[in-house]
Amino acid sequence: MTDTSIDNHAYENEARFGDYFALLKPRVMSLVVFTAFVGLLAAPVPVHPFIGFVSILFIAIGGGASGALNMWWDADIDAVMKRTRNRPIPAGRVSGDTALAIGVALAAFGVIFLGLASNWVAAGLLAFTIFFYVVIYSIWLKRWTPQNIVIGGAAGAFPPMIGWAVATGGIAPESILMFTLIFMWTPPHFWALALFMRSDYDDAGVPMLTVTHGRRATRNHILGYTILLAALAIGTGFTSVGGPVYLAVAVVLNALFLKGAVDIWRRDEDMSEADNFAAERKFFKLSLLYLFAHFGAILVEAGLTRFGLGGWA
Repeated sequence: MTDTSIDNHAYENEARFGDYFALLKPRVMSLVVFTAFVGLLAAPVPVHPFIGFVSILFIAIGGGASGALNMWWDADIDAVMKRTRNRPIPAGRVSGDTALAIGVALAAFGVIFLGLASNWVAAGLLAFTIFFYVVIYSIWLKRWTPQNIVIGGAAGAFPPMIGWAVATGGIAPESILMFTLIFMWTPPHFWALALFMRSDYDDAGVPMLTVTHGRRATRNHILGYTILLAALAIGTGFTSVGGPVYLAVAVVLNALFLKGAVDIWRRDEDMSEADNFAAERKFFKLSLLYLFAHFGAILVEAGLTRFGLGGWA
């Protein structure tokens, strides 16, 4: 190997800005930011635009910290799984120690400055969210129990509660309802992914439900959770965060989601292998739209309420 080829190889593995940004899991962060923003605007207490902006920024930083710390801890299994092996740490572009330092620094920064910008209830919820995602889910549950994504899903459900707390300084039934909507959505969303990515979890030794109980049991669980989720989502339309717009969105999307879950439930392994898990992949993609559309409808209802047009009044 010539000196030039060695230099080129080192340059290829040198971390760039995009690698450090990827540590923060920007796709997950976008969901955190959006649902926290909805929680903030759905709250009955108005927030100064500047305080609202910086609060969402610090919540995003806290979400990014969780992503970096998760990648630091999961680097060994990320290196085994096809879906994650090109992440910055297993690909060798960022060291685990660097990711750990970035994660800890961003977590402290996000929590402290959120407390200073808004209130310490919101900051405490953000700190607990980071702890839950990194310690409870990533370090403990993920490698120990097939219920990892069920319990661990709470980590992704806290952002609207944080946004609500920024505005109100507390917790209310409405913020818990938004939390529950994400909490119940998480298992069918990830189990659908696990159905067509099972070999990754097998190879990494992660006890996902597809690995410990098989795909048939996973299909049953997806249908059961989707039925409960549909009842919760449609019922939310009759609460103070719902309204006609939200209800229309919820009825249409949950009808589609239920149909997708039934389609998955009816399939066997031969059918899935024959079309490369087409129904499962379709359901997974729909699940991404599902959550953004529901929270988008809550956001629309909040905006209409500000003008005296929202809700059932």
